[in-house]
Amino acid sequence: MATINDRYLYLKAGYLFPEIARRVNAFAEANPSAKIIKLGIGDVTEPLPEACRAAMIKAVEEMGDRATFRGYGPEQGYPWLREKIAEQDFKARRCDIDASEIFISDGSKCDTGNILDIFGKDNAIAVTDPVYPVYVDTNVMAGNTGPANEAGQYEGLIYLPISAANDFTAAIPSQKVDLIYLCFPNNPTGATATKEHLQQWVEYALANGSIILFDAAYEAFITDPTIPHSIYEIDGARNCAIEFRSFSKNAGFTGTRCALTVVPKTITGKASDGSDVELWKLWNRRHSTKFNGVSYVVQRAAEAVYSPEGQAQVKALVSFYLENAKIICEKLTAAGLTVYGGVNSPYVWVQAPTGLSSWEFFDKLLEKANVVGTPGSGFGSAGEGYFRISAFNSRENVEEAMKRILENL
Repeated sequence: MATINDRYLYLKAGYLFPEIARRVNAFAEANPSAKIIKLGIGDVTEPLPEACRAAMIKAVEEMGDRATFRGYGPEQGYPWLREKIAEQDFKARRCDIDASEIFISDGSKCDTGNILDIFGKDNAIAVTDPVYPVYVDTNVMAGNTGPANEAGQYEGLIYLPISAANDFTAAIPSQKVDLIYLCFPNNPTGATATKEHLQQWVEYALANGSIILFDAAYEAFITDPTIPHSIYEIDGARNCAIEFRSFSKNAGFTGTRCALTVVPKTITGKASDGSDVELWKLWNRRHSTKFNGVSYVVQRAAEAVYSPEGQAQVKALVSFYLENAKIICEKLTAAGLTVYGGVNSPYVWVQAPTGLSSWEFFDKLLEKANVVGTPGSGFGSAGEGYFRISAFNSRENVEEAMKRILENL
């Protein structure tokens, strides 16, 4: 009989967001007249930018003509898209990133998990707590951890607590770690990192031969000019950091699927014989072997993000969601709740009312206000007592949700 990967048995019963969906569906079936407003997962609601839609339509028409039809594209992504990304996302911010170092994919969530394919099993791995669950669960699946303890923390991972006391930015670890997951603007807390803080991490990584896995999926929401959008704005990061980005939240591509990973050719890891190996070559081999590329139509839509019209439309989308976040922060603060994030981020991190756990607050809002958020404990033990609210929804729904919450606190 075929055997299984026993590491999957270490995982909690369900991934956080499917568990939320299960509870919401059960409530909806029992209460068919309830008008549920979902501010839980970070799924966008507003239409794709017009520039992206027009580019997709044109690309579909090209696919209907033998002269312009395209089959398999380059696994790494079409050069015309990678060149625009390099110029406008990186070189415009004085980041020394070349188009050849950019890999187009169907999601940064996928890539933050898939990147583990090129690393060994004996690395010391650090994650923040609370943390985006994918970082942890994919390490469990890959066999990099032991089982979880009663607090839900996995043997073999190094947890770096983040809280209001440290502005939700983890302290540099005292011990040596090999792989470090950082996410800014942070999911779930909405915190951002200063250039000085990221410089400390880069210096630590360079001194210890560590690799920073930097998730910048929400960088477009940064409006403060002093806050870095990319880890490569920090001197030395080319030699120690891999960056993940997405079109999902800035351009509304959650259902369209397009993202990118940057692997500088100057970053290396150690082989078992002690030699240095270029990570770009390993990721290129993995990417080309297990992935056939993002569709031509979608890549043309992503390219349109960098047109003047696309830039203006994306900026308007981001501003719309940031205004939603502002409304959430103002209403909940006025109601006496303690809130974090919501500035330079689409997520608001709310301290649950005294006496309520994260899931108890979830159940109360679902049952009393018919509003869905995300319990903080689902992001790790340090998230207990907190609640994440997403600004991704219509203005009407956000305002109505805040009205209901305030009436039922």
